[in-house]
Amino acid sequence: MSTEKNIARHLLEIKAVFLRPNEPFTWASGIQSPIYCDNRLTLSYPQVRADVEEALAQIIRTHYPQCEAVMGTSTAGIAHAALVAQILNLPMGYVRASAKDHGRNNKIEGRLEPGTRVVVVEDLISTAGSCIDVVNVLREAGAEVLGIASIFTYGLQKGLDRLEAAQVTNVSASNYDALVEVAVETGYISAQDVRKLQAFRANPSDAGWMAL
Repeated sequence: MSTEKNIARHLLEIKAVFLRPNEPFTWASGIQSPIYCDNRLTLSYPQVRADVEEALAQIIRTHYPQCEAVMGTSTAGIAHAALVAQILNLPMGYVRASAKDHGRNNKIEGRLEPGTRVVVVEDLISTAGSCIDVVNVLREAGAEVLGIASIFTYGLQKGLDRLEAAQVTNVSASNYDALVEVAVETGYISAQDVRKLQAFRANPSDAGWMAL
């Protein structure tokens, strides 16, 4: 089994991902979605956690071999960044969602020297806005951002376009296509559900996928 499908299988088994094509979730944006993802749950399952962190570490070894430090997104990416940095024996830090309102008003926690080549660790890529904000903070601090290593990506066009515009690469341990494939193989969803899931991913803002 490929890494992408193995991680997808884990996410479904521990209910870090739910697929409900006939009872959609409502995202914070108001979008009606057949999928909901909470990768924080991977931290509670030792074998899943081990596989996820090794997959992220392998992404960095393979795609970003010049990495000198691992930086997590706040808050979901912090634990994963710490675990991956331990595997790779690299420095680790994270970027706060907003600067402290006391002390030195840090937005970046951990030592980061200008010119350091870093990889951002994120748990989930949807529209990519939050991780690009992190990339921009690191760039403003003088870091060279090699790219992003994430656990899962929806592969939404808006996210892909934003990443391209920001000139940053993302490599994910698993993805929407692998998840759907595993879900079909295990009987979690039907062939009819696949049509709905594909239509949603093609145009999330169009609720017409629910009528398929």
